[in-house]
Amino acid sequence: MNASTRAKRARPATRGGRTLERAATPARGRRRLLWWAKALALAALVCAALGAATLAAMFWYYGRDDRLPNIGKLADYRPLQVARVVTADGTVIGEIFQERRTFVPLEDVPEHVIHAFVSAEDASFFEHGGIDYVGMLRAVFVNLKSGQKRQGASTITQQVVKTFLLSPERTFRRKFQEIILARRLESALSKDDILTLYLNQIYFGHGRYGVAEAARYYFGKSVGELNVGEAAVLAGLPKAPERLSPRKPGNAGRAKARQTYVLEQMVKNGYLDAAEAKRWIDAPIEIVDDAFPHLGEAPEWVDIARRELVARFGEDDLYRVGGTVVVTVDLDVQRAARDALRAGLREVDARQGFGRPIKRVKPDQIDLEVAKLARRLRKRTPRRGERYRAVVRDVRDATGDAPARMIVDLGDWRALVELPPRDRDDRYNPEHKRATERFRPGDVVRVVPIEAGDGLPAGVAGRAELARGPEGAVVAIDPRTRQVLAVVGGYDPSVGDFNRATMAHRQAGSTFKPFVYAAAIASRDFTPATIAVDAPEVYEDWVPENYKKGEFEGPVRLRYALAKSINSVSVRLIRQIGPARVAELANALGVETKLEPHRSLALGAAEVTPLELTNAFATFAAGGVAAPPQFVSQVAGERVPPPEPRQVLDPAVAYVMIDMLRSVVTEGTGGRARALHLDVAGKTGTTNDAKDAWFIGLTPALAVGVWIGFDEPRSLGRKESGGHTAVPVFVHMMERLGKRVRGRRFEPPPGVVTARVDKATGLLAPPGATDDTSYVETFLDGTVPVEVAPSPGQVGVDDFVLEQFGDAAGGDAADSGAPAPTPP
Repeated sequence: MNASTRAKRARPATRGGRTLERAATPARGRRRLLWWAKALALAALVCAALGAATLAAMFWYYGRDDRLPNIGKLADYRPLQVARVVTADGTVIGEIFQERRTFVPLEDVPEHVIHAFVSAEDASFFEHGGIDYVGMLRAVFVNLKSGQKRQGASTITQQVVKTFLLSPERTFRRKFQEIILARRLESALSKDDILTLYLNQIYFGHGRYGVAEAARYYFGKSVGELNVGEAAVLAGLPKAPERLSPRKPGNAGRAKARQTYVLEQMVKNGYLDAAEAKRWIDAPIEIVDDAFPHLGEAPEWVDIARRELVARFGEDDLYRVGGTVVVTVDLDVQRAARDALRAGLREVDARQGFGRPIKRVKPDQIDLEVAKLARRLRKRTPRRGERYRAVVRDVRDATGDAPARMIVDLGDWRALVELPPRDRDDRYNPEHKRATERFRPGDVVRVVPIEAGDGLPAGVAGRAELARGPEGAVVAIDPRTRQVLAVVGGYDPSVGDFNRATMAHRQAGSTFKPFVYAAAIASRDFTPATIAVDAPEVYEDWVPENYKKGEFEGPVRLRYALAKSINSVSVRLIRQIGPARVAELANALGVETKLEPHRSLALGAAEVTPLELTNAFATFAAGGVAAPPQFVSQVAGERVPPPEPRQVLDPAVAYVMIDMLRSVVTEGTGGRARALHLDVAGKTGTTNDAKDAWFIGLTPALAVGVWIGFDEPRSLGRKESGGHTAVPVFVHMMERLGKRVRGRRFEPPPGVVTARVDKATGLLAPPGATDDTSYVETFLDGTVPVEVAPSPGQVGVDDFVLEQFGDAAGGDAADSGAPAPTPP
């Protein structure tokens, strides 16, 4: 090609003044664009193929992992549940749980509740196969556009997988496993099954799991009672329970906004019309103040219910049983028993100086008092847990975060005593006084050294606390049904505490004597009018003592001996009828402790619980019919049959014992109960050194046992006894119950007769005998005396005394809370 030819080709051709090259450019550009489009499309296809292959490979890789959780276990869903302890009328008084959850089948969940949750969490739940791909893309777009995570794309199925099967870590591996498991779950379970898992497992805040528990906690309703507005509130909570909970004052706006969103979504998805949604949007969210106001009111019964569940289902399944345990408690009786025990213990505290000064010494006598304590201490370091007297050196009231405190001197050994906040010490500071109003330098108090700790003031060697007063227990049983109506195990018990009413084994003292007398009456060799001698007698190496040592009354009737709790007569009786007979009868009546047939039973040396002793006394009130105590009437929907009754004592004998035990109140050691003006029978008991104070009181409606003592046996203090310490608790309880226990009397059964007898001899009263010298006595038919007592002055009483001999061991005490009786 020559130069001119190249030049021509180099110059663009023209047509009509326009270059032909320019005219050709658009066509060429279109070809280029088409080429690039094809190239990009091909690249996209290649990338998509590579991406799909990569995803397929990753799904294959993670899907074949042997460690991938098995979804099969979800088919047998046995969640942790709460078991509720309720009264016969359905009042909830306790809960047993690891997680508060109550399983509810889907058929019991209303449709509007299901629609609310689906609208809030996964609108396409019923259409997708476990993964909402469109929702995932939409969430990615929204989050990229906003620059932050504003929208999630987890389906309900994925949430079930995350909750049950996977750890909370955020990794690619976990996400792939979540998708794999979600698809598998959709293949293995129905939509209803998945919804059931979801609604029962999710967390709603405040320790509540599952929709049933949330409905109760927030609205005091079952799931079936929820309205649309309430359902929308609950459906909105799983997203962020702590931020959205309407129980928190700062969450009110967020909770309402979330409810509104759920209602609008329900409209959008066709589950709710706009007018109905607006009604709930405009209405305030109303939550219940306290769904279970009586929760924690009777902690002893939670432990009782727990033991019943373990006995039936085992420890491993305890927290999966759920349902309710219906207990026999009567809350009115329980409250009366609890309040009466607390009042009684506070009275002992006041008399014996627990939590308050024992005495006060003048300022110039403080050093002398400390010197006396030092001589007792003998330069030894006080032992932790022991009780000591101490002199108050200094008292400071609480200031800011610093608690009220005292410096006390145990005898040249000073200790710091920190006092509890005055509004939290109802037992020892019921008037909520300041420390300086309760104590002052020179006061003598009882203290117990404890761990030393840090932060002690200069010159202070350790820490101590004020010695605590005694504890106690009360049991109340319906004698006819044997249902236990009240169990109080201490002054301020908590769930899991030592329950003194059912667990404390203590010597029964004189409260055991009625079993001795019952065996004697049942033998028909003795009657309440039988005369026995209250006199000292040696049994091998032991001489039984009465409560008032060295005092004996001579010839007395058995009724009087029981009323006054005379030890020597009880010992004589058991020697005559035999200890084995007494032990056998006591066990038959309801004492569960195995009793050794020893003469010491006459004075209550056997250790029993308040429950078993009260139940045995209830057999007297039930006409001789014995049965185990019943605490539970229904477990997890299954009725618990009442205890099987057995006639173990002739009804006539049981009534004679009731009548004799009336005299304990009318003329004996239980005299303080006369103030009730009720038909009351009972028996006091006080063990050696006043370590235990008892009273078992019987009315036609209730058998009530009261015990007071220290957990580690020690004397309750001077003048403390069954009549002085335990009877007031019974009286206070009966007064609280009021009309409930009035108007009923013990009625004599067939086989019981009465006759007027002479007080001095126990024989039939002579003609013309007055009430001063005679009274009407109760007898078993056929045991009425046939002899008539001589007229006054004809013969001495000693000619009619039935002497009893035997040996015994052990001791007992009793006291009289009544005026001196008419001489026997």
